[in-house]
Amino acid sequence: MEVKTSLLDNMIGVGDMVLLEPLSEDSFLENLRNRFDHNEIYTYIGSVVISVNPYRSLPIFTPEKVEEYRNRNFYELSPHIYALADEAYRSLRDQDKDQCILITGESGAGKTEASKLVMSYVAAVCGKGQEVNKVKEQLLQSNPVLEAFGNAKTVRNDNSSRFGKYMDIEFDFKGDPLGGVISNYLLEKSRVVKQPRGERNFHIFYQLLSGASEDTLKKLKLGRDFSKYNYLSLDSATVNGLDDAANFRTVRNAMQIVGFMEDEVQSVLELVAAVLKLGNIEFKPESRCNGFDESRVKDKNDLKEMCELLGIEQSVLERAFSYRTVEAKMEKVSTTLNVAQAYYARDALAKNLYSRLFSWLVTRINESIKAQAKTRHKVMGVLDIYGFEIFEDNSFEQFIINYCNEKLQQIFIELTLREEQEEYVREGIEWTNIEYFNNAIICDLIENNQNGILAMLDEECLRPGTVTDDTFLDKLNTVCAEHQHFESRLSKNSKFLTDHSLPHSCFRIQHYAGKVLYRVEGFVDKNNDLLYRDLSQAMYKANHSLIKQLFPEGNPAKVNLKRPPTAGFQFKASVGTLMRNLQTKNPNYIRCIKPNDKKAAHIFTESLVRHQVRYLGLMENVRVRRAGYAFRQPYEPCLERYKMLCKQTWPHWRGPAREGVEVLMADLQVPAEELSYGRSKIFIRNPRTLFFLEERRRQCLQDLATLIQKIYRGWKCRTQFLLLKKSQVVVAAWYRRFAQQKKYQKIKSATIMVQSFTRGWKARKLLRELKYQKRCEEAVTTIAAFWHGTQARRELKRLKEEARRKHAVAVIWAFWQGLKVRREYRKFFRANAGRKIYDFTIQRIMQKYFLGLKKNMPSMSPIDKNWPARPYLFLDGAHRELRRIFHHWRCKKYRSQFTEEKKAVYEEKLEASEIFKDKKALYPSSVSQPFKGDYLEISKNPKYQKLHSAVDEKVLLADVVNKINRANGKGAARIFLLTKNSFVLADQKTGQVKASVPLPDLTSVSVSTQSDGFFALKLKEGSASAAKGDFLLSSEHLIEIITKLHRTGGTSADREQLNIDISDEFLVQFKQDKVCVKFIQGGPKNGNSVSCKRKNNRLLEVSVPTTA
Repeated sequence: MEVKTSLLDNMIGVGDMVLLEPLSEDSFLENLRNRFDHNEIYTYIGSVVISVNPYRSLPIFTPEKVEEYRNRNFYELSPHIYALADEAYRSLRDQDKDQCILITGESGAGKTEASKLVMSYVAAVCGKGQEVNKVKEQLLQSNPVLEAFGNAKTVRNDNSSRFGKYMDIEFDFKGDPLGGVISNYLLEKSRVVKQPRGERNFHIFYQLLSGASEDTLKKLKLGRDFSKYNYLSLDSATVNGLDDAANFRTVRNAMQIVGFMEDEVQSVLELVAAVLKLGNIEFKPESRCNGFDESRVKDKNDLKEMCELLGIEQSVLERAFSYRTVEAKMEKVSTTLNVAQAYYARDALAKNLYSRLFSWLVTRINESIKAQAKTRHKVMGVLDIYGFEIFEDNSFEQFIINYCNEKLQQIFIELTLREEQEEYVREGIEWTNIEYFNNAIICDLIENNQNGILAMLDEECLRPGTVTDDTFLDKLNTVCAEHQHFESRLSKNSKFLTDHSLPHSCFRIQHYAGKVLYRVEGFVDKNNDLLYRDLSQAMYKANHSLIKQLFPEGNPAKVNLKRPPTAGFQFKASVGTLMRNLQTKNPNYIRCIKPNDKKAAHIFTESLVRHQVRYLGLMENVRVRRAGYAFRQPYEPCLERYKMLCKQTWPHWRGPAREGVEVLMADLQVPAEELSYGRSKIFIRNPRTLFFLEERRRQCLQDLATLIQKIYRGWKCRTQFLLLKKSQVVVAAWYRRFAQQKKYQKIKSATIMVQSFTRGWKARKLLRELKYQKRCEEAVTTIAAFWHGTQARRELKRLKEEARRKHAVAVIWAFWQGLKVRREYRKFFRANAGRKIYDFTIQRIMQKYFLGLKKNMPSMSPIDKNWPARPYLFLDGAHRELRRIFHHWRCKKYRSQFTEEKKAVYEEKLEASEIFKDKKALYPSSVSQPFKGDYLEISKNPKYQKLHSAVDEKVLLADVVNKINRANGKGAARIFLLTKNSFVLADQKTGQVKASVPLPDLTSVSVSTQSDGFFALKLKEGSASAAKGDFLLSSEHLIEIITKLHRTGGTSADREQLNIDISDEFLVQFKQDKVCVKFIQGGPKNGNSVSCKRKNNRLLEVSVPTTA
């Protein structure tokens, strides 16, 4: 049986938010976080894909993944953008349905990457061939060109699209790409002349200056130094991870692949250079005799170089910057421009020049990639556009972007409901109306031709008289005051008169995603988007071929006195065209979410994601999907997945799949109101029913696994038994052969042994007979010898007896003489007298020695080294042993007087000696100072009562230290508290805790070898305490602080011993930078105090006075 997978298998969290139970905003966010933490960045809401930007590369976009999702059911595998792309492509190829993929989200959420992944997947799964590959390559290579000219680095995204893009990819009947058409919306052209702090201009400016050859830059009259150009911000000129030089080569190569000619590329680069030169043109005021001020160009060098690039007469362009001609019917009026108006004209020309160049690039790309065949094409559209924007300061750009998102939300709800309704009708399920918020009222507030905000803005821009942003706001207050989604401080609705969160120069609109406050400043100017006719005509007079195409209104033969359409009108028309285009296609949605503002991996900021979930309307999407039936599945996969739950359907169902599913559900006693049977699918109303089926399936699979294990183990044991039986027969046969061979060898050996014993017995018998004869002969000789010996001994005995008698007489005489002498002198001698005299003498000497030692006993001080002299040499060993015993005894007596506190103090002093003796010049002066510990009496001092209550543990040390500032080397007073598990730094004046660091996060302490009190507490990298870097402190009790830190860290079994680094030069981590702290001997001019000075960004120098 083929094993099939499902979205529900091995699921982390819930793969489809429609199945989330219970459904709330908190559970929605928790499910997203859970999946994000496990590298599951994609989640479904029905057919909608939620994509969370991981800010790192994941191994889920490989060619193997493409093949895994190719031609698979949408819910068959875990959620992935490839599943949506495959579903859209197969619907287009097999069902002849035009598709569109709508990608929305805020800047940095990954919209551009998502569109690239969709296009790369379609390119990978469609047909092959030389012509097809060429079309695919052109479609893919259009992205680098548009990114270079339309993307920029922002505070939220290093490659942010600053325009909306819609691409229609056209396919033939086989599903092979034929070409495409790109539409662009609302390029942020104001970025050309001004960028917010921390952001860059468009990529192409930096790529050109970094990657172009010296010859090219010379032709364009440019230099590589960014600081020479006013339109380029310097604080973010270089971006980590972006290689502008390499990207410029990529753009040149992409333009060549798309089909740009070399002269066209050169013309485009000349216009980019002209924009940079235009930003360097500056003006100065000049008074005229009539009292009016006019402007003049300060330095004409940049103006001259720009005119040479574009082929314009310098005097013509210079006059266009100084004068403005207004035509009314047959009259012409020329007025001078002051400096502010001249700068406005310069910036307007730069914005229009770049904006029109970008539009020309899109048109030129379309000419290259459009389909050549005239037959009907299948179309897949990909929309990559701004998401809903809510900033602190929202202006005209945010207003029209949010208007576009309102229209997209409207079409999303309509198309989703229509798709649901069509599926219900197709399956024969009764359709029930679903209640939802219809944002048509908000769209009407903005786009209504009579009373809409855009219509009133156009009316203000076109009416005669003084027109300002305030007059526009007054008009809004008059017309829209009663609208329930419009709010203003000056509206007729009095409830906002006391709303201080609503400034006077602002209005607020209740969008579907929430309330947005718009500042009217700049609305009129940005909507007008005026370019003086003099500048258009000056541009048209250029000899540059591309300039004439970009400024056709400058042709004097085609002067049109009618005002050009406003920016709002143009955007409204473009959005209308886009909506009509999307209405004709089957929509597919990708909602992109940015997990954090730091552009870092593994960080999920709940408040930021919650904000995006709200303005993307994701909860509304889930509720719309769940309003009818939460889950639906074709009968065949449903029966295949759950057939083991019913005996009638397991293991095989022979009838139609629908009947099998009905039998299955009836056997499981699922309530009838929870199910509906369509023509090809079963519909389940509540997610709990689906989870009930999954739980039953999981239990059944466990039972089946047990059964399979039992059968397998039985088969394995039987197989093992038969193998053992066969092996036993073979072993027995071999053993019998071996036993017979052993028996034969044993009988053979026994026979040989019997033969050898018999032969031996015969030989020994013969030997005994021969030996007996020989022994008889030897016995006769021996008896004769013994007889002769007996005769000789008898004679010898007689002679000896005679001699003994003579000697006995002499001995008796000698003894008699001795007895007589001893009787005479017995009174003068006693037995052992010498030994007793010797022992008595020695005893007297020892008694005298001990009495003298008692009188001359030294003091009981353990450090007293005096001891009486040794009187005799033979007492040397005893003398030394007594001295050693006495010293140990008095040390014991001395120690018995200590309290536990005094013991701890001496142990700390001993540990300080082991750490600093002969290593730190400050140590000798600390020996005589007792270690007090709590110098601030923090438990008694009412000033520190709040701080003492904030510390839960016993305070081992409390002292005032100086925290060294990296910027200037000066110290700020801080209270340093040490407990058993952490140390705390608090403000000396307020007692507020500034930092609390657990001791396990402290890896080492660095001090110098000199007599200063500076020390650095170095924290473990990656810990929460190390976010702001290490601590550089100074204290008068340095020896005691470090000894207690070392002692506290060493007493815990689960901590590593604290490392003490004693060196005159060490590194300290301050946030992201490492700073070297260097100690030097100070001269006489420094006095007797220690001073710390900052030498540069990487060096702090501590001057220590020379000690005498």
